[in-house]
Amino acid sequence: MAFAVDRTGDDDTLHEECGVFGIWNVPDAAKVTALALHSLQHRGQEATGIVSFEKERFWSHRALGLVGDAYSDPRTMAALPGHNAIGHNRYATTGETVLRNVQPLYADFEFGGFAVAHNGNLTNAHVLHKQLVRRGCLFQSTTDSEVFVHLIAISLYSTVEDRLIDALKQVVGAYSLVALSNNALFGVRDPLGVRPLILGRIAGNEQGGWVLASETCALDIVGADYVRDVEPGEIVVIDDNGVRSIRPFKQATERFCVFEYIYFARPDSEMAGVGVYGARKAIGAELAREAGVSADVVVPVPDSGVPAAMGYAAESGIPFELGIIRNHYVGRTFIEPTDHIRNLGVKLKHSANRPVLDGKRVILVDDSIVRGTTSRKIVEMVRNAGATEVHMRISSPPTTHSCFYGIDTPEKEQLMAHRLTVAEMAREIGVDSLAFISIDGLYRALGKPGRNNAEPQYCDACFTGDYPIELPDQGVAAERQLNLLAAAK
Repeated sequence: MAFAVDRTGDDDTLHEECGVFGIWNVPDAAKVTALALHSLQHRGQEATGIVSFEKERFWSHRALGLVGDAYSDPRTMAALPGHNAIGHNRYATTGETVLRNVQPLYADFEFGGFAVAHNGNLTNAHVLHKQLVRRGCLFQSTTDSEVFVHLIAISLYSTVEDRLIDALKQVVGAYSLVALSNNALFGVRDPLGVRPLILGRIAGNEQGGWVLASETCALDIVGADYVRDVEPGEIVVIDDNGVRSIRPFKQATERFCVFEYIYFARPDSEMAGVGVYGARKAIGAELAREAGVSADVVVPVPDSGVPAAMGYAAESGIPFELGIIRNHYVGRTFIEPTDHIRNLGVKLKHSANRPVLDGKRVILVDDSIVRGTTSRKIVEMVRNAGATEVHMRISSPPTTHSCFYGIDTPEKEQLMAHRLTVAEMAREIGVDSLAFISIDGLYRALGKPGRNNAEPQYCDACFTGDYPIELPDQGVAAERQLNLLAAAK
Protein backbone atom coordinates (compact mmCIF):
# COMPACT_ATOMS: atom_id res chain seq x y z
CA MET A 1 0.00 0.00 0.00
CA ALA A 2 1.76 3.14 -1.20
CA PHE A 3 0.53 6.28 0.47
CA ALA A 4 3.55 8.38 -0.55
CA VAL A 5 3.70 10.34 -3.80
CA ASP A 6 6.90 10.37 -5.82
CA ARG A 7 7.50 13.84 -7.19
CA THR A 8 11.21 13.72 -7.81
CA GLY A 9 11.08 15.31 -11.26
CA ASP A 10 11.74 18.89 -12.24
CA ASP A 11 8.84 20.31 -10.24
CA ASP A 12 10.32 23.11 -8.13
CA THR A 13 7.43 24.55 -6.16
CA LEU A 14 5.64 23.78 -2.94
CA HIS A 15 2.16 22.64 -3.81
CA GLU A 16 -1.13 23.47 -2.18
CA GLU A 17 -2.83 20.87 -0.06
CA CYS A 18 -6.52 20.52 -0.98
CA GLY A 19 -9.66 22.61 -0.85
CA VAL A 20 -12.90 21.54 0.85
CA PHE A 21 -16.40 23.00 0.85
CA GLY A 22 -19.71 22.03 2.42
CA ILE A 23 -23.18 23.53 2.14
CA TRP A 24 -26.46 22.94 3.97
CA ASN A 25 -30.03 24.01 3.17
CA VAL A 26 -29.37 25.96 -0.02
CA PRO A 27 -31.17 25.36 -3.35
CA ASP A 28 -29.00 23.93 -6.13
CA ALA A 29 -26.37 23.05 -3.53
CA ALA A 30 -24.13 21.25 -6.05
CA LYS A 31 -24.05 24.24 -8.40
CA VAL A 32 -23.13 26.53 -5.52
CA THR A 33 -20.47 24.03 -4.47
CA ALA A 34 -18.99 24.03 -7.99
CA LEU A 35 -18.71 27.83 -7.85
CA ALA A 36 -16.99 27.62 -4.48
CA LEU A 37 -14.59 24.95 -5.72
CA HIS A 38 -13.71 27.23 -8.63
CA SER A 39 -12.60 29.88 -6.14
CA LEU A 40 -10.56 27.22 -4.32
CA GLN A 41 -8.92 25.92 -7.50
CA HIS A 42 -5.51 27.20 -6.36
CA ARG A 43 -5.53 24.62 -3.56
CA GLY A 44 -5.69 21.64 -5.90
CA GLN A 45 -5.71 21.20 -9.66
CA GLU A 46 -5.45 17.44 -10.14
CA ALA A 47 -9.03 16.36 -9.49
CA THR A 48 -12.37 17.51 -8.12
CA GLY A 49 -15.57 15.96 -6.83
CA ILE A 50 -19.02 16.75 -5.41
CA VAL A 51 -21.45 14.62 -3.41
CA SER A 52 -25.00 15.95 -2.94
CA PHE A 53 -27.99 14.65 -0.99
CA GLU A 54 -31.67 14.72 -1.93
CA LYS A 55 -34.67 12.56 -0.95
CA GLU A 56 -32.76 10.00 1.09
CA ARG A 57 -30.25 9.44 -1.71
CA PHE A 58 -26.68 10.57 -2.31
CA TRP A 59 -25.49 11.66 -5.76
CA SER A 60 -21.88 12.09 -6.81
CA HIS A 61 -19.60 13.22 -9.60
CA ARG A 62 -15.83 12.93 -9.49
CA ALA A 63 -13.37 13.77 -12.25
CA LEU A 64 -9.69 14.29 -12.94
CA GLY A 65 -8.69 17.79 -13.99
CA LEU A 66 -9.92 21.31 -13.30
CA VAL A 67 -13.23 22.47 -11.87
CA GLY A 68 -14.24 24.34 -15.02
CA ASP A 69 -13.90 21.18 -17.09
CA ALA A 70 -15.43 18.77 -14.59
CA TYR A 71 -18.75 20.61 -14.22
CA SER A 72 -19.09 22.33 -17.60
CA ASP A 73 -21.77 19.93 -18.87
CA PRO A 74 -25.26 20.99 -17.63
CA ARG A 75 -26.21 17.30 -17.47
CA THR A 76 -23.53 16.75 -14.85
CA MET A 77 -25.02 19.38 -12.54
CA ALA A 78 -28.56 18.21 -13.22
CA ALA A 79 -27.51 14.79 -11.93
CA LEU A 80 -26.50 16.32 -8.55
CA PRO A 81 -29.81 17.40 -6.99
CA GLY A 82 -30.37 18.56 -3.45
CA HIS A 83 -30.05 21.33 -0.90
CA ASN A 84 -27.00 19.77 0.80
CA ALA A 85 -23.58 18.95 -0.66
CA ILE A 86 -19.84 18.73 -0.04
CA GLY A 87 -16.99 19.20 -2.52
CA HIS A 88 -13.25 18.75 -2.80
CA ASN A 89 -10.36 19.93 -4.95
CA ARG A 90 -7.41 17.57 -4.84
CA TYR A 91 -3.71 18.01 -4.96
CA ALA A 92 -2.34 14.57 -4.21
CA THR A 93 -0.10 14.57 -1.15
CA THR A 94 -0.83 10.86 -0.62
CA GLY A 95 -1.84 8.30 -3.19
CA GLU A 96 -1.52 8.48 -6.95
CA THR A 97 -3.79 10.59 -9.12
CA VAL A 98 -6.45 8.14 -10.28
CA LEU A 99 -10.23 8.39 -10.15
CA ARG A 100 -10.56 6.02 -7.20
CA ASN A 101 -8.60 8.49 -5.06
CA VAL A 102 -10.75 11.49 -5.97
CA GLN A 103 -12.83 12.83 -3.10
CA PRO A 104 -15.36 13.12 -1.57
CA LEU A 105 -15.22 9.46 -0.57
CA TYR A 106 -18.60 7.84 0.04
CA ALA A 107 -19.80 4.73 1.87
CA ASP A 108 -23.09 3.16 2.96
CA PHE A 109 -23.38 2.32 6.66
CA GLU A 110 -26.14 0.83 8.77
CA PHE A 111 -27.09 4.39 9.83
CA GLY A 112 -27.21 5.60 6.20
CA GLY A 113 -24.83 7.16 3.74
CA PHE A 114 -21.71 9.11 4.68
CA ALA A 115 -19.40 11.20 2.46
CA VAL A 116 -16.15 12.82 3.55
CA ALA A 117 -13.71 15.29 2.00
CA HIS A 118 -10.36 15.81 3.68
CA ASN A 119 -7.56 18.38 3.51
CA GLY A 120 -4.23 17.54 5.13
CA ASN A 121 -2.33 14.41 6.08
CA LEU A 122 -2.72 11.76 8.71
CA THR A 123 0.70 11.05 10.12
CA ASN A 124 -0.34 7.63 11.40
CA ALA A 125 -2.15 6.50 8.23
CA HIS A 126 0.31 3.65 7.59
CA VAL A 127 -0.03 2.39 11.17
CA LEU A 128 -3.82 2.55 11.07
CA HIS A 129 -3.94 0.98 7.61
CA LYS A 130 -2.02 -2.08 8.79
CA GLN A 131 -4.34 -2.47 11.78
CA LEU A 132 -7.48 -2.06 9.66
CA VAL A 133 -6.34 -4.57 7.04
CA ARG A 134 -5.71 -7.11 9.81
CA ARG A 135 -9.31 -6.59 10.91
CA GLY A 136 -10.54 -7.37 7.40
CA CYS A 137 -11.11 -3.87 6.02
CA LEU A 138 -10.83 -3.71 2.23
CA PHE A 139 -9.36 -0.45 0.97
CA GLN A 140 -10.61 0.84 -2.38
CA SER A 141 -8.16 3.74 -2.70
CA THR A 142 -4.57 4.60 -1.85
CA THR A 143 -5.33 7.83 -0.08
CA ASP A 144 -5.09 8.18 3.68
CA SER A 145 -8.51 9.86 3.69
CA GLU A 146 -10.14 6.43 3.41
CA VAL A 147 -8.86 5.65 6.89
CA PHE A 148 -11.65 7.88 8.26
CA VAL A 149 -14.27 5.80 6.46
CA HIS A 150 -13.04 2.47 7.83
CA LEU A 151 -12.64 3.78 11.36
CA ILE A 152 -16.26 4.96 11.27
CA ALA A 153 -17.37 1.62 9.82
CA ILE A 154 -15.86 -0.49 12.61
CA SER A 155 -16.82 1.85 15.46
CA LEU A 156 -19.10 0.27 18.06
CA TYR A 157 -20.92 3.54 18.78
CA SER A 158 -24.47 3.95 17.50
CA THR A 159 -24.77 7.57 16.31
CA VAL A 160 -22.93 9.19 13.41
CA GLU A 161 -21.51 11.84 15.71
CA ASP A 162 -20.12 9.36 18.20
CA ARG A 163 -18.61 7.23 15.45
CA LEU A 164 -16.94 10.29 13.94
CA ILE A 165 -15.54 11.31 17.33
CA ASP A 166 -14.33 7.74 17.88
CA ALA A 167 -12.52 7.83 14.52
CA LEU A 168 -11.00 11.25 15.11
CA LYS A 169 -9.58 10.19 18.47
CA GLN A 170 -7.62 7.43 16.72
CA VAL A 171 -6.03 9.52 13.98
CA VAL A 172 -2.95 11.67 14.31
CA GLY A 173 -2.15 14.47 11.89
CA ALA A 174 -3.03 17.85 10.49
CA TYR A 175 -6.42 17.98 8.83
CA SER A 176 -9.64 19.76 8.19
CA LEU A 177 -12.58 17.87 6.81
CA VAL A 178 -16.19 18.24 5.80
CA ALA A 179 -18.59 15.31 5.94
CA LEU A 180 -22.21 14.77 4.94
CA SER A 181 -24.69 12.27 6.37
CA ASN A 182 -28.42 11.86 5.76
CA ASN A 183 -29.17 14.30 8.55
CA ALA A 184 -26.22 16.63 9.07
CA LEU A 185 -23.18 18.43 7.66
CA PHE A 186 -19.98 18.19 9.73
CA GLY A 187 -16.87 20.35 9.79
CA VAL A 188 -13.73 19.36 11.71
CA ARG A 189 -10.29 20.83 12.37
CA ASP A 190 -7.37 18.96 13.91
CA PRO A 191 -6.60 19.70 17.59
CA LEU A 192 -3.78 22.14 16.72
CA GLY A 193 -5.67 23.85 13.90
CA VAL A 194 -2.86 23.40 11.38
CA ARG A 195 -5.23 23.27 8.39
CA PRO A 196 -7.88 25.98 7.87
CA LEU A 197 -11.68 25.75 7.89
CA ILE A 198 -14.24 28.54 8.22
CA LEU A 199 -17.99 28.79 8.79
CA GLY A 200 -20.25 31.08 6.76
CA ARG A 201 -23.94 31.76 6.26
CA ILE A 202 -26.13 32.46 3.24
CA ALA A 203 -29.27 34.46 3.99
CA GLY A 204 -32.40 34.18 1.90
CA ASN A 205 -34.70 31.50 3.26
CA GLU A 206 -36.48 30.95 6.56
CA GLN A 207 -33.63 29.19 8.30
CA GLY A 208 -30.77 30.43 6.17
CA GLY A 209 -28.11 28.28 4.61
CA TRP A 210 -24.75 27.34 6.09
CA VAL A 211 -21.40 26.76 4.43
CA LEU A 212 -17.99 25.41 5.43
CA ALA A 213 -14.91 26.26 3.39
CA SER A 214 -11.13 26.13 3.40
CA GLU A 215 -10.88 29.88 2.75
CA THR A 216 -13.02 33.00 2.93
CA CYS A 217 -12.58 33.62 -0.81
CA ALA A 218 -15.07 30.78 -1.34
CA LEU A 219 -17.69 32.72 0.63
CA ASP A 220 -17.51 35.74 -1.65
CA ILE A 221 -18.37 33.86 -4.83
CA VAL A 222 -21.43 32.14 -3.32
CA GLY A 223 -22.76 35.23 -1.53
CA ALA A 224 -22.13 33.98 1.99
CA ASP A 225 -21.16 36.02 5.03
CA TYR A 226 -18.24 35.03 7.21
CA VAL A 227 -19.36 33.86 10.66
CA ARG A 228 -16.17 32.55 12.28
CA ASP A 229 -13.28 30.15 11.98
CA VAL A 230 -13.93 26.60 13.06
CA GLU A 231 -11.76 26.34 16.14
CA PRO A 232 -8.87 23.89 16.53
CA GLY A 233 -10.17 20.53 17.70
CA GLU A 234 -13.79 21.54 17.13
CA ILE A 235 -16.53 19.56 15.38
CA VAL A 236 -19.24 21.79 13.94
CA VAL A 237 -22.55 19.99 13.38
CA ILE A 238 -25.06 21.65 11.04
CA ASP A 239 -28.57 20.25 10.67
CA ASP A 240 -32.15 21.47 10.39
CA ASN A 241 -31.97 22.77 13.97
CA GLY A 242 -29.02 25.08 13.21
CA VAL A 243 -25.37 24.92 14.24
CA ARG A 244 -23.87 23.36 17.33
CA SER A 245 -20.35 22.65 18.48
CA ILE A 246 -18.63 19.61 19.95
CA ARG A 247 -15.14 19.78 21.45
CA PRO A 248 -13.89 16.24 22.07
CA PHE A 249 -10.19 17.14 22.40
CA LYS A 250 -8.18 18.80 25.13
CA GLN A 251 -7.44 22.44 24.41
CA ALA A 252 -3.96 23.04 22.97
CA THR A 253 -1.97 25.99 21.64
CA GLU A 254 -2.94 26.62 18.03
CA ARG A 255 -0.24 25.93 15.43
CA PHE A 256 -1.78 27.22 12.21
CA CYS A 257 0.31 26.62 9.07
CA VAL A 258 2.34 29.80 8.55
CA PHE A 259 2.85 28.99 4.87
CA GLU A 260 -0.81 29.80 4.25
CA TYR A 261 0.15 33.46 4.73
CA ILE A 262 3.32 33.20 2.66
CA TYR A 263 2.02 31.33 -0.36
CA PHE A 264 -0.91 28.90 -0.24
CA ALA A 265 -3.97 31.01 0.52
CA ARG A 266 -5.49 33.29 -2.10
CA PRO A 267 -4.48 36.93 -1.47
CA ASP A 268 -8.11 38.06 -1.00
CA SER A 269 -8.74 35.51 1.78
CA GLU A 270 -8.51 36.06 5.51
CA MET A 271 -6.82 33.47 7.68
CA ALA A 272 -7.41 33.45 11.43
CA GLY A 273 -8.61 37.03 11.18
CA VAL A 274 -5.56 38.22 9.23
CA GLY A 275 -5.89 39.43 5.64
CA VAL A 276 -3.49 37.43 3.46
CA TYR A 277 -2.72 40.28 1.06
CA GLY A 278 -1.83 42.65 3.89
CA ALA A 279 0.21 39.96 5.62
CA ARG A 280 2.31 39.38 2.51
CA LYS A 281 2.97 43.09 2.08
CA ALA A 282 3.98 43.29 5.75
CA ILE A 283 6.34 40.34 5.28
CA GLY A 284 7.93 42.14 2.31
CA ALA A 285 8.36 45.31 4.34
CA GLU A 286 10.02 43.40 7.18
CA LEU A 287 12.28 41.70 4.64
CA ALA A 288 13.36 45.11 3.35
CA ARG A 289 14.22 46.22 6.88
CA GLU A 290 16.20 43.05 7.56
CA ALA A 291 17.96 42.66 4.21
CA GLY A 292 18.02 45.93 2.33
CA VAL A 293 20.35 46.38 -0.65
CA SER A 294 21.00 49.23 -3.07
CA ALA A 295 19.19 48.67 -6.38
CA ASP A 296 17.18 50.34 -9.13
CA VAL A 297 14.03 48.20 -9.25
CA VAL A 298 12.14 45.66 -7.16
CA VAL A 299 10.74 42.89 -9.34
CA PRO A 300 8.40 40.13 -8.12
CA VAL A 301 8.57 36.56 -9.34
CA PRO A 302 4.88 36.29 -10.30
CA ASP A 303 2.37 35.69 -9.04
CA SER A 304 3.05 34.70 -5.46
CA GLY A 305 5.90 37.17 -5.01
CA VAL A 306 3.86 40.24 -5.97
CA PRO A 307 2.44 41.43 -2.60
CA ALA A 308 5.75 40.85 -0.79
CA ALA A 309 7.61 42.76 -3.51
CA MET A 310 5.12 45.63 -3.15
CA GLY A 311 5.81 45.72 0.59
CA TYR A 312 9.55 45.56 0.00
CA ALA A 313 9.43 48.40 -2.53
CA ALA A 314 7.28 50.63 -0.32
CA GLU A 315 9.55 50.14 2.69
CA SER A 316 12.82 50.53 0.76
CA GLY A 317 11.72 53.38 -1.49
CA ILE A 318 12.95 51.48 -4.56
CA PRO A 319 10.49 51.47 -7.50
CA PHE A 320 8.30 48.41 -7.99
CA GLU A 321 8.22 47.10 -11.55
CA LEU A 322 6.80 44.08 -13.36
CA GLY A 323 10.07 42.92 -14.80
CA ILE A 324 8.82 39.34 -15.29
CA ILE A 325 5.56 38.58 -17.06
CA ARG A 326 3.75 35.32 -16.34
CA ASN A 327 1.82 33.35 -18.92
CA HIS A 328 -1.38 32.30 -17.13
CA TYR A 329 -2.44 29.81 -19.78
CA VAL A 330 0.23 27.19 -19.22
CA GLY A 331 -0.95 23.85 -17.89
CA ARG A 332 0.89 20.58 -17.93
CA THR A 333 3.55 20.42 -20.62
CA PHE A 334 2.33 19.09 -23.96
CA ILE A 335 5.86 18.33 -25.16
CA GLU A 336 7.98 15.33 -24.23
CA PRO A 337 10.05 16.53 -21.25
CA THR A 338 13.57 16.07 -22.61
CA ASP A 339 16.44 17.85 -20.87
CA HIS A 340 16.47 20.52 -23.58
CA ILE A 341 12.74 21.19 -23.20
CA ARG A 342 13.04 21.30 -19.41
CA ASN A 343 15.67 24.01 -19.75
CA LEU A 344 13.29 26.00 -21.94
CA GLY A 345 10.25 25.22 -19.79
CA VAL A 346 10.58 28.23 -17.50
CA LYS A 347 10.02 30.45 -20.55
CA LEU A 348 6.59 28.90 -21.01
CA LYS A 349 5.58 30.35 -17.65
CA HIS A 350 7.75 33.47 -17.34
CA SER A 351 9.10 36.03 -19.79
CA ALA A 352 11.56 38.84 -19.10
CA ASN A 353 10.30 42.41 -19.58
CA ARG A 354 13.56 43.65 -21.11
CA PRO A 355 12.89 47.45 -21.01
CA VAL A 356 12.39 47.22 -17.24
CA LEU A 357 15.50 45.11 -16.60
CA ASP A 358 18.09 46.27 -19.11
CA GLY A 359 20.96 48.12 -17.41
CA LYS A 360 19.31 47.90 -13.97
CA ARG A 361 20.30 46.58 -10.57
CA VAL A 362 17.41 44.25 -9.82
CA ILE A 363 15.98 42.87 -6.58
CA LEU A 364 13.97 39.72 -7.29
CA VAL A 365 11.37 38.89 -4.61
CA ASP A 366 9.98 35.36 -4.40
CA ASP A 367 8.08 33.41 -1.74
CA SER A 368 10.47 30.45 -1.36
CA ILE A 369 13.32 28.41 -2.80
CA VAL A 370 12.68 24.67 -2.95
CA ARG A 371 15.11 22.74 -5.13
CA GLY A 372 16.51 25.93 -6.64
CA THR A 373 16.19 24.91 -10.29
CA THR A 374 13.50 27.46 -11.14
CA SER A 375 15.30 30.25 -9.27
CA ARG A 376 18.46 29.55 -11.25
CA LYS A 377 16.61 29.74 -14.56
CA ILE A 378 14.81 32.96 -13.65
CA VAL A 379 18.04 34.63 -12.57
CA GLU A 380 19.65 33.60 -15.83
CA MET A 381 16.69 34.99 -17.76
CA VAL A 382 16.91 38.33 -15.93
CA ARG A 383 20.64 38.60 -16.57
CA ASN A 384 20.12 37.78 -20.25
CA ALA A 385 17.64 40.67 -20.37
CA GLY A 386 20.46 43.06 -19.44
CA ALA A 387 20.34 43.32 -15.63
CA THR A 388 23.70 44.47 -14.29
CA GLU A 389 23.12 43.04 -10.80
CA VAL A 390 20.60 40.51 -9.51
CA HIS A 391 19.79 40.28 -5.82
CA MET A 392 17.21 37.80 -4.56
CA ARG A 393 15.07 38.28 -1.47
CA ILE A 394 12.81 35.50 -0.18
CA SER A 395 9.67 36.20 1.87
CA SER A 396 10.02 33.00 3.91
CA PRO A 397 12.86 31.55 5.97
CA PRO A 398 14.95 28.84 4.27
CA THR A 399 12.90 25.68 3.66
CA THR A 400 15.14 23.09 5.31
CA HIS A 401 12.69 20.33 6.26
CA SER A 402 9.93 18.34 4.58
CA CYS A 403 6.28 18.83 5.49
CA PHE A 404 4.29 15.82 6.69
CA TYR A 405 1.07 17.73 7.32
CA GLY A 406 -0.51 18.03 3.89
CA ILE A 407 1.88 20.14 1.81
CA ASP A 408 3.73 18.38 -0.97
CA THR A 409 7.44 19.00 -0.43
CA PRO A 410 10.47 17.10 -1.71
CA GLU A 411 12.52 14.84 0.51
CA LYS A 412 14.72 16.82 2.88
CA GLU A 413 17.87 15.91 0.99
CA GLN A 414 16.45 17.51 -2.18
CA LEU A 415 15.79 20.87 -0.52
CA MET A 416 18.49 23.35 -1.49
CA ALA A 417 18.42 25.09 1.88
CA HIS A 418 18.97 21.79 3.65
CA ARG A 419 22.06 20.98 1.57
CA LEU A 420 23.69 24.40 1.29
CA THR A 421 24.41 27.54 3.25
CA VAL A 422 22.83 30.80 2.08
CA ALA A 423 26.15 31.87 0.54
CA GLU A 424 26.42 28.55 -1.29
CA MET A 425 22.83 28.89 -2.48
CA ALA A 426 23.60 32.35 -3.85
CA ARG A 427 26.47 30.97 -5.90
CA GLU A 428 24.37 28.02 -7.05
CA ILE A 429 21.53 30.14 -8.44
CA GLY A 430 23.85 32.87 -9.72
CA VAL A 431 22.79 35.96 -7.77
CA ASP A 432 24.95 38.77 -6.42
CA SER A 433 23.28 38.39 -3.03
CA LEU A 434 20.60 36.25 -1.42
CA ALA A 435 18.65 36.79 1.80
CA PHE A 436 15.64 35.22 3.48
CA ILE A 437 13.36 36.77 6.07
CA SER A 438 14.23 35.52 9.55
CA ILE A 439 11.81 33.37 11.48
CA ASP A 440 11.49 36.14 14.08
CA GLY A 441 10.92 38.68 11.31
CA LEU A 442 8.17 36.51 9.86
CA TYR A 443 6.43 36.34 13.22
CA ARG A 444 6.77 40.11 13.70
CA ALA A 445 5.29 40.78 10.28
CA LEU A 446 2.25 38.71 11.27
CA GLY A 447 1.83 40.67 14.49
CA LYS A 448 3.22 38.01 16.82
CA PRO A 449 6.15 38.08 19.22
CA GLY A 450 9.38 36.77 17.77
CA ARG A 451 9.44 32.98 17.80
CA ASN A 452 12.39 32.91 20.18
CA ASN A 453 10.57 35.19 22.62
CA ALA A 454 7.35 33.19 23.09
CA GLU A 455 5.76 29.80 22.57
CA PRO A 456 5.42 29.16 18.82
CA GLN A 457 1.96 30.06 17.53
CA TYR A 458 2.34 28.65 14.03
CA CYS A 459 3.41 25.41 12.47
CA ASP A 460 6.77 26.35 10.95
CA ALA A 461 8.33 22.89 10.84
CA CYS A 462 9.46 23.33 7.22
CA PHE A 463 11.76 26.11 8.45
CA THR A 464 12.69 24.94 11.94
CA GLY A 465 12.27 21.15 12.03
CA ASP A 466 9.99 21.64 15.05
CA TYR A 467 7.17 19.22 14.22
CA PRO A 468 4.25 19.92 16.58
CA ILE A 469 2.36 16.71 15.74
CA GLU A 470 3.78 13.21 16.17
CA LEU A 471 4.99 11.35 13.07
CA PRO A 472 4.29 7.65 13.74
CA ASP A 473 4.44 6.73 10.06
CA GLN A 474 8.03 7.91 9.79
CA GLY A 475 9.00 5.08 12.11
CA VAL A 476 7.04 2.67 9.92
CA ALA A 477 8.76 4.02 6.82
CA ALA A 478 12.18 3.64 8.41
CA GLU A 479 11.37 0.07 9.44
CA ARG A 480 10.20 -0.72 5.91
CA GLN A 481 13.39 0.69 4.43
CA LEU A 482 15.55 -1.41 6.76
CA ASN A 483 13.57 -4.53 5.81
CA LEU A 484 14.10 -3.77 2.12
CA LEU A 485 17.84 -3.31 2.64
CA ALA A 486 18.04 -6.56 4.62
CA ALA A 487 16.15 -8.43 1.90
CA ALA A 488 18.52 -7.08 -0.75
CA LYS A 489 21.61 -8.47 0.99
